[in-house]
Amino acid sequence: MLEYKISATSQKGGKATAIANQQAVNFDAGPGRDEVLPNPAELLLTALSACILKNVERYSEILHYPYKSAKITVKGERSDRPPTMQKIEYLLEIETDIDERKLNNWHKNIIKFGTISNTLANACELKGEIRYIKKQ
Repeated sequence: MLEYKISATSQKGGKATAIANQQAVNFDAGPGRDEVLPNPAELLLTALSACILKNVERYSEILHYPYKSAKITVKGERSDRPPTMQKIEYLLEIETDIDERKLNNWHKNIIKFGTISNTLANACELKGEIRYIKKQ
């Protein structure tokens, strides 16, 4: 079993910092909405993005599917009462020259074996699409 540990602190006013490994991540922990720092919901969506992009790389190597770049856009919908992430949608775009069958297989593996994607899929509606951009 893998374990993960971070530490986080906040100051009056809501400026917060988390330390993961040796890297600091600043975020908004205030009662309002900061226009610069990401809030917890945006960090959750960022974690999903990181999970998916990490698995793009991992399954590129395992399946021998070459790619030049990958880009993901994630959108979350939150309800107010109770405050819950109801739905998350993403678009994953990969610059590659593999065929559509392989691309769909890649996508299946990316999602099936993702820690964050599996966790979120059990908590809310998670829908995504993969598209490719032919390498030039």
